[in-house]
Amino acid sequence: RLINLAELTPYILCSICKGYLIDATTITECLHTFCKSCIVRHFYYSNRCPKCNIVVHQTQPLYNIRLDRQLQDIVYKLVINLEEREKKQMHDFYKERGLEVPKPAMPQTAPSSKGRAKKVLESVFRIPPELDMSLLLEFIGANEGTGHFKPLEKKFVRVSGEATIGHVEKFLRRKMGLDPACQVDIVCGDHLLERYQTLREIRRAIGDAAMQDGLLVLHYGLVVSPLKIT
Repeated sequence: RLINLAELTPYILCSICKGYLIDATTITECLHTFCKSCIVRHFYYSNRCPKCNIVVHQTQPLYNIRLDRQLQDIVYKLVINLEEREKKQMHDFYKERGLEVPKPAMPQTAPSSKGRAKKVLESVFRIPPELDMSLLLEFIGANEGTGHFKPLEKKFVRVSGEATIGHVEKFLRRKMGLDPACQVDIVCGDHLLERYQTLREIRRAIGDAAMQDGLLVLHYGLVVSPLKIT
């Protein structure tokens, strides 16, 4: 039977701009889809899905979105002339500003283990080069008297190598809701780290013993501050 476009419209509209999906982009955590420009703009001020309110990523929600080319192809087939109108608008936008019109991204090919070429699709967003250090934060316990705290939801963090142990401590305090009187000790290998040390310096000084699968491993524990004891 013939299906009226109005019956399918709720499934091909962006809930942010209320228009047809353009560059359909899906959040990998909850599988809700939006226009690419809409969801990127939304993530400038929020790390939650605008539809279900789930936390997409604590610090970098753009890591957890992917283009949905199949859905976009369906939208273009259902809505007559939508693709042509979008291409013309993009062309006019760049021409009016004297810019070169970008060419469509082509899938790269790479030989598979069986000798046949396969498509290799890059992520929608690349990790910014300044975030060059990946951390694995392992909790090793808390002494009595440190107060109530929330478990760290995600122990994998990507930061700049110029960040210091002091920055890591502030991150832990904020995410775990630690009592100001609680002291955070951070250890790498057998070394108790100082607040002023940068992650890059620690990686260089301790070497491979500090790493696990490309991650800088930091163990942290909670103890009662000497100020509180006195």
